[in-house]
Amino acid sequence: MMTETIYYIVCSVLSLLSLLGISMMSKVRTSVAGNLILSFCLLAGVIVTLIYYQIFEVTTIYAFILAGTIVGAIMAYKVQMIQMPQTVAMLNGLGGLAGGIVGILTLINIGVKPSNYPLFVNVTATLAIVVGMVTFVGSMVAAGKLHRLISQRPIVWKNHHLISVILIIMMIASVIFAFFIGDGYGIISNIYFILILSTVSGCLFGLTFSIRIGGADMPITISLLTSLAGVAAAIAGMAIGDLLVVAIGGIVGSSGLVLTQIMCRAMNRSLMTILMGKTSVAPTKETAAKQGIAKPKESDTSKEQSLSEVVRAAKRAIIVPGYGMALAQAQHQVKQLADALEKQGTEVRYAIHPVAGRMPGHMNVLLAEADVAYDQLYEMDAINDDFKDTDLVVVIGANDVLNPAAKDAVDTPIYGMPILNVDLARHIIICNFDLKPGYAGVPNPLYEMKEKVLMLLGDAKESLNKIIGEINTGKTSVSEPASEGINIGDVTKSAKRAIIVPGYGMALAQAQHQVKQLADALEKQGTEVRYAIHPVAGRMPGHMNVLLAEADVAYDQLYEMDAINDDFKDTDLVVVIGANDVLNPAAKDAVDTPIYGMPILNVDQARHIIICNFDLKPGYAGVPNPLYEMKEKVLMLLGDAKESLNKIKNELN
Repeated sequence: MMTETIYYIVCSVLSLLSLLGISMMSKVRTSVAGNLILSFCLLAGVIVTLIYYQIFEVTTIYAFILAGTIVGAIMAYKVQMIQMPQTVAMLNGLGGLAGGIVGILTLINIGVKPSNYPLFVNVTATLAIVVGMVTFVGSMVAAGKLHRLISQRPIVWKNHHLISVILIIMMIASVIFAFFIGDGYGIISNIYFILILSTVSGCLFGLTFSIRIGGADMPITISLLTSLAGVAAAIAGMAIGDLLVVAIGGIVGSSGLVLTQIMCRAMNRSLMTILMGKTSVAPTKETAAKQGIAKPKESDTSKEQSLSEVVRAAKRAIIVPGYGMALAQAQHQVKQLADALEKQGTEVRYAIHPVAGRMPGHMNVLLAEADVAYDQLYEMDAINDDFKDTDLVVVIGANDVLNPAAKDAVDTPIYGMPILNVDLARHIIICNFDLKPGYAGVPNPLYEMKEKVLMLLGDAKESLNKIIGEINTGKTSVSEPASEGINIGDVTKSAKRAIIVPGYGMALAQAQHQVKQLADALEKQGTEVRYAIHPVAGRMPGHMNVLLAEADVAYDQLYEMDAINDDFKDTDLVVVIGANDVLNPAAKDAVDTPIYGMPILNVDQARHIIICNFDLKPGYAGVPNPLYEMKEKVLMLLGDAKESLNKIKNELN
């Protein structure tokens, strides 16, 4: 039998170990150990609970533990990296549901001991139900959007705001009514009425608030839901008087809230703006007409340069992965491209935008899968200043996180959002699926910078293969009209410094492995390769980091926007894989567009740019990208990002 004092001591130790584990997970080299510590704390918490409450003989507990273990093992084996964001959202929802169920059972007095403070128990149990149900339904909607079972666009109903206000009042009322349970005040003191009111209002509000949040804002939404899941657990712990649940729930809630605030600052957006679904409204025709997107400046790169010349000439390259890389599963091609660039002597780094992808660290995970060295991954702040010294930026499935319109496109969803300065690089290769705007619906001016931007539309894997092919063989294998002036082989083989810019398109094409292969090919030839990560590239915080980590990209090669943006101007080659808005130079001067004022990757400043995008359509913000018109230094490899990356890699080899 465990005494209460020993139980409290053990709970304190496990809580401190949990904090240690979270701290260790913030560093790549200790993240695995941190995860193991947290897993140990979870298992120890279950065992301690069984011992302290003397419930070893309750056989149903073991049945549920076995069922959970089986389901978890199946998910660990079956769930692909591309499905990680919706998996995280679903797990957040289950955490909220657990807290809600504890609140329900506590409120109706099932499985709990009588308390000396029934008023406190009733109120906290009701509050746990409300928060838990909001978290559960909100997370399920988020998972549905991420899995494309529900439209990723914000869904706004008639009188949506009024409905939200009414539901908030109902939730508050249910908690207030809990003060009067059993006091004979009629229906408002009826425990089952309060149970139904809190459950229904919580579920409906979870649906109401999450349905109008767009897919591109899922990184912040998931962070918020993580926090709410922790809050629900902590409140449920208060209701049942369990110190360990309160402590761990508080840790999860506070860490999730901190991450949410960090993500909001990275996007230069308030949480309320995101929750109101105001970050992805396409600009009107009148607004688009007033954008005033600046004409791309003339580049010193010859208009006769081919994709091969741009890639081979790059001394410094930054790869910008986005959600498109995840969708295309092109992380391995991205790695191959980086390898090909490094093989020729190009310095390759990865620029990771904090909200790239669909969950925090999405790009990191995918790139890690492709064996991209973690030290090659740079956060936006760490790499953003390097874009102007970068010869080549390769964007894979990213758009809004590098859309220059964020700098000056006033009254657009992305205006003021920090972006990767991809437009500052000398040459940019954008491997996006098409020319459509990013999630925010703002056209990316980078697409119009034909003198230094090459659009590789279609599957990100194919686009990356094209670049890799140019590096390996020196033969131009790209036939898109936008690439007529640049030779892949010449550009990639001559690059000494390269930056890879992954975007959402890399995620869509699942081209992170091709990105890693390209980086390996570049490094093999002696190219310094780095990755420029825009904070909002992809669909969740760290989306690009997760994808690149999946491809075994070294984390120290990933650079945040601020850390690498100034390097684009000195970079020989930038390979963009599925990125658009996060490097769209229009963000600097396209007033009245969603991306105006948004910080972007200075890809346009690089000497040569290879863009592996699916097509020439604007990014999510809907703002045309001037990079696409910079033909003298930009090569567009349109289509599948994996194929584009393989072409670049083949040119290197």
